[in-house]
Amino acid sequence: KYPVLDCVPNKIIKLVVLGGSSVGKTALVVRFLTKRFIGDYEANAGALYSRKFTIDGEQISLQVQDTPFVSLEDDTDSICCQEQINRSIYWADGFVFVYSITEYESYRVIRPLYQHIRKIHPNANIPLLLMANKGDLLRARQVSSKEGLQLASELGGTYYEVSARENCEGVHEAFQQLCQEVSRMIGSCNGEKRRGLHLVRPKSPNMQDLKRRLKQALTSKGKSATTL
Repeated sequence: KYPVLDCVPNKIIKLVVLGGSSVGKTALVVRFLTKRFIGDYEANAGALYSRKFTIDGEQISLQVQDTPFVSLEDDTDSICCQEQINRSIYWADGFVFVYSITEYESYRVIRPLYQHIRKIHPNANIPLLLMANKGDLLRARQVSSKEGLQLASELGGTYYEVSARENCEGVHEAFQQLCQEVSRMIGSCNGEKRRGLHLVRPKSPNMQDLKRRLKQALTSKGKSATTL
């Protein structure tokens, strides 16, 4: 569906993935880039992943910035986030907001997070994807689909309820739609200077890191099966 290219892409699309703790941000990024699901991760230090794709027949280089979690300050609707996250927000062309349908607190983070982004980009068009993750855990649901749709409409974004564990196609469709929207936005800039800071990229596009994590997960599963 997304053929890897040997030639140099003529367009770069930069996405940042934001949300609360343990909502599945990294799992969604890995699902999108590798079609694999890994359930357990090390603490998120904010990895930058890179792949080459074809979107709408055009060659692009896609960069996806994973981020540490954002949290609400005690008894307030204000968020607390690291300077690294602010730099990623300034750098990005498109934004992926993630919450878990099983944790209402993670849903509450999204609105003040959007308001925080608006302080950094007060006048910019903000392509936005709202992803409600862990859609396979319906019995533990704390956030309704209606609430997710209403919030996406309020923020001017697109809403997808997905499961990183069980719904690979839904995850791909959501990211693809955002990439298409960002691609059209970049195309309409007519050569104007794009916003953003330069983030240092890994020497390799971090696919080695994904492979390492997958190998660790498979090894862990193998040891568990042996113990049983």
